[in-house]
Amino acid sequence: MRSTSICVLAPVAAVLMMLLTERPATAQTAAAKTAPTAADWSALAKLPDFNGVWEIGPGGGRGRGRGAAPQGPSLTPAAAAKRKELQSLGREDNQTANCVPPGMPGIMGQPYPMEFLLTPGKVTIVIEAYTQVRHIYTDGRPLPSDPDPKFFGTSVGKWEGDTLVVETVGFSPQTQLTANTPHGDKMRISERFRLTAPDVMTIETTVTDPEALTAPWTSSRTLVRHRDWTVSEYICEENNRNYVDSSGKAGVKLDK
Repeated sequence: MRSTSICVLAPVAAVLMMLLTERPATAQTAAAKTAPTAADWSALAKLPDFNGVWEIGPGGGRGRGRGAAPQGPSLTPAAAAKRKELQSLGREDNQTANCVPPGMPGIMGQPYPMEFLLTPGKVTIVIEAYTQVRHIYTDGRPLPSDPDPKFFGTSVGKWEGDTLVVETVGFSPQTQLTANTPHGDKMRISERFRLTAPDVMTIETTVTDPEALTAPWTSSRTLVRHRDWTVSEYICEENNRNYVDSSGKAGVKLDK
């Protein structure tokens, strides 16, 4: 029995060793393909300048649904029933109160600054709220056919003239379409980023979700750039004194 076990495990160990030794080479090959050239940086300089720290301007957020009431998306009967059920629980907390970020699409509407960084093949958005980092890949890759569910999903963008057009798929079930409104597995988010003035950016966002929405839901917001700002450190967990009891009532611990 002892020798049989060794015989069975030996091929497994060999396979594991092969995988472990191959991974660094694969990573190095991928890095070499994506290394930007001088031409890549020159091409980047010709794009609209999104770099810097932005915040939502006064009256900068509004929503409209195609065929929906102005106050929010037009929900399917199942989604409306689920929202009503969650609202009836009367819980006083939410995920963000417990330091879980809202993810997409909610994180882009947070009342905190966000920094845009343009590099060849990628737009990086550093969001002050919850110290979140979002990546939009502009290197020509396709959207994944079977994406891993993530808080921000997987975002792929392309430039259409002076507009950055972004498609995002694959969202964590912990994120919501809006408050108390879960999204479906096939939710897709389209965004159009464009400068309307040197320090003014508009973002038009359209959400499609065959399980939760009866029609696409479009919202738009205006961001203002602050050239002398930096993104501050945001540590949600530090000195966190919030709690929720078994009935859903929120409270604050004052004994610390």
